[in-house]
Parts: sequence; structure tokens; C-alpha cells
Amino acid sequence: MEIEEIIAEHGDYLLKVAYLYVKNEATAEDIVQDVFIAFYQKQQQFRQESSLRTYLVKMTVNRSHDYLRSWKSKRLSLFEKISGRSTTVTPEKEMLAKSTKQELVEALFTLSVQYREVLILYYFEEMTTVDIAKLVHCPEATVRTRLQRARKQLATVIADYDWEVLRYESI
Repeated sequence: MEIEEIIAEHGDYLLKVAYLYVKNEATAEDIVQDVFIAFYQKQQQFRQESSLRTYLVKMTVNRSHDYLRSWKSKRLSLFEKISGRSTTVTPEKEMLAKSTKQELVEALFTLSVQYREVLILYYFEEMTTVDIAKLVHCPEATVRTRLQRARKQLATVIADYDWEVLRYESI
């Protein structure tokens, strides 16, 4: 079977699978493209112990997991949570957002260590408030307070940008 036939037969399904994981159409398309490239380069390794569809879905799931563990994904997640905006990326938005993200990083480093620390652990390391409390040796309520204050300070530092009002999520 030719690669074009495989893409035509399985492409839409794999795109749906990737999108369910990464929740971004452009990223899902990139993942599926990577899967087809990897399959094309190493198709002799496919031993037909399962169906081709199952094999490609497994590759797609693995690539999606890799993306979700990546630094890029975690940065975008923090950006969404701080700004309250979605990151559906177009080339124009990406170019404009680049300076905004830089501003966010710079603003993050203006915070005191205790506030910066909880933001990084919570958003980038995806730790729970209970785990953060154990790590920094303070009560969980203190961690929640620091997160709330850190978000508020971050919003103040970046006040000149058109941010939506920060939503204080229940932690």
C-alpha cells in the first residue's frame, strides 16, 4: 500500500485522536504529519502483529504524550491560565504573541521568589497544592494564598497589556 493511500485512509482519524489529546488543531496536524513521516521512514519495522490503524494510533498517542510533556506545551498552558485566553495559533497571532510571551516571562521574574516558585511548581511542574506545600514546608492554605497573590501581582505587572481579568480558580 502506498503512503498516499495510507494518509487518505487514516489521516482524518489520526487527526481526531491527536486533537483529543492536545486540543489544538495546528499542533494535532503537526503530530499527525510527524507520525506519517516516521512511519514512512521506518515502515519495514511494522510487523503486522496488529492492524495498521492500531499501529498508527499508538504512534499518534505517543507523539501527543511527548508534546504534552514538552516545555512548549507547559508554557502555552500557563499563558492560557494567566491570560484567560485560548491559544488557537495563526501566523499573525503567533507573531504578536511572541512579544507578549516574552513580557510574561519577564514579568514572572519580577515576582519575589516565594510567588515565582509556587507559579512555576503549579503550572510548569503541574504539582498539586498539597505537593507544593510539602516541598516548600508550609501549610497548603499558604500555597493557595501565594498562588492567588502571585496571579494578582503578575496581572498588575502586565496591566498595560489588554489582559482579561484574572480568574481565581478554586485550587
